[in-house]
Amino acid sequence: MSAGGEPGLVVIGGSHAGHQVGIAARNAGYEKPIIILSDEDAVPYQRPPLSKAYLMGKVEREALYFRPASFYPEHGIDLRLGVAATAFDNQAKTVTCADGTVLPYEKLVVATGTRVRELPVPGAEFQGVHYIRTLADIDAMMDGLDRVKNVVVIGGGFIGLEGAAALRTMGRTVTVVEMQDRLMARGVGETVSAYFADHHRAQGVDVKLSTGVESLTGEDGRVTGVKLSTGDTVPADLVIVGIGVLPNQEMAETAGVACDNGILVDEYMQTSEPNVLAVGDVTRFSCRFMEGSVRLESVQNATDQARTAGATVARENKPYDTAPWFWSDQFDQKLQMTGLTGGHDREILRGDVKEGVFSVFYFKGDQWLGTDTVNQPTDHISSRRLLDAGYALSAQEAADESVSLKDLVKSVRKAAK
Repeated sequence: MSAGGEPGLVVIGGSHAGHQVGIAARNAGYEKPIIILSDEDAVPYQRPPLSKAYLMGKVEREALYFRPASFYPEHGIDLRLGVAATAFDNQAKTVTCADGTVLPYEKLVVATGTRVRELPVPGAEFQGVHYIRTLADIDAMMDGLDRVKNVVVIGGGFIGLEGAAALRTMGRTVTVVEMQDRLMARGVGETVSAYFADHHRAQGVDVKLSTGVESLTGEDGRVTGVKLSTGDTVPADLVIVGIGVLPNQEMAETAGVACDNGILVDEYMQTSEPNVLAVGDVTRFSCRFMEGSVRLESVQNATDQARTAGATVARENKPYDTAPWFWSDQFDQKLQMTGLTGGHDREILRGDVKEGVFSVFYFKGDQWLGTDTVNQPTDHISSRRLLDAGYALSAQEAADESVSLKDLVKSVRKAAK
């Protein structure tokens, strides 16, 4: 079933990045038709609150929406909910949808995001086993939550720990099981890992490190426990799995777009195929903040890449060159991260870990890679601005608490004028 009309911009995916591309292109002066295809039924929504405020019942569903449903037609954006794209052909410049509709395009943006890694152990199919990725995932978890007493979170990353904090705050008995020897090992250094492990334990969460999962036990098709590599079985009425994600790159690969654990893009979000761009968690790109290429899973990356892609579609050259930053709220603690700090060989601490107000600066040799802050927003903002400006913070400056990062930002800006 072919759909006629003037070819314009088609966006595959209605997530953070996907919906923002359409808005950015329109704001940049793109006048041709814009169609956003979303395989979800919900109006594009924020994902970070899912594992926190929404799970705890502190915000209503509509409060998650980036824009009301009426915004899109009012701005000439055809948002099609519950419509999944299945393939695209860059020679014919068409997108095929699951319902058989074939849409022509002038420019195509792939914003297909990621999917969860599924737990590869016996019993993972039991009822009561949940993943945190979509609004539908959380709605399913909340159904019957009032009957849940014991929760096991498999995976000590950001999503798992946020869910653990929310459910513990709601009065559930919570156990976190992590295979590695510390929490959030991919994202933060040892000082921050240890601080959050201690904080979760102080709130009554049982944190088990260097521990694997052998299987899930169940009764009448519903999960009842988690059997650990230690031989112990932890009771569980509900299990949350947070063991990572995989990029949804298969459609792009089939269409001949270059991929390598993500769709490869340049600084303008263009792929190896003419007229095809990609944005968000599904992309891999090179940046000045690390050697080689990286695939980032963050709101900042999705939003900023979408703005760049929208400008590219509208024939503006605005390269993506922003310092990566991330955040995580767990209990009453705000963790904020900037830069890409993997491979660091030194941590420099400012502040007081015992008081829960501190910053950790990461260095590789003499090179400053980035900063993690705990309840220290000023240091976070200053670090972002210094990284964006290309300032080479020294280890001596980082260690000297009399050196104000905020004043350094002012000096850098003054020198740039």
